[in-house]
Amino acid sequence: MSRAIVDLPEQFSFSTDITIRITDINYGGHLGNADVLALMHEARVLFLQSFGYSETSIEGFGCIMLDSVVLYKAQAFAGDVLRIEVAAGDFNRIGFDLYYRITNAKTGASVVSAKTGMAIYDYVHQKRISPPAAFVDKLQGAASV
Repeated sequence: MSRAIVDLPEQFSFSTDITIRITDINYGGHLGNADVLALMHEARVLFLQSFGYSETSIEGFGCIMLDSVVLYKAQAFAGDVLRIEVAAGDFNRIGFDLYYRITNAKTGASVVSAKTGMAIYDYVHQKRISPPAAFVDKLQGAASV
């Protein structure tokens, strides 16, 4: 069976700590896979806010997810504090990627490595557009800091 690969960048321009809630726990007693995507969503929203954007307001357009790759490295449990780092990269005419490095804030253990393929969406005309230059410049500028 071939395995998915996520090549994380060396530097991340944003991080946030999120405590795992009891409602994030599945029947196996650990953080559920669907809840990992929800945590990534929360981190993505906070990441965009740090640049003055939201998922529905990026230089006048929205943002949609095209795909996701999530690699589970270790379990996480209720009460654990996870550090979620986010970086942007691979900008091109049809979108960009967001990378997520999730670690246990106390132990430093790697919990998840992930990537989401994103696109800028014009909801008025119902079509994908190229990422606006101002948006790309802001996010790429943060990556080089």
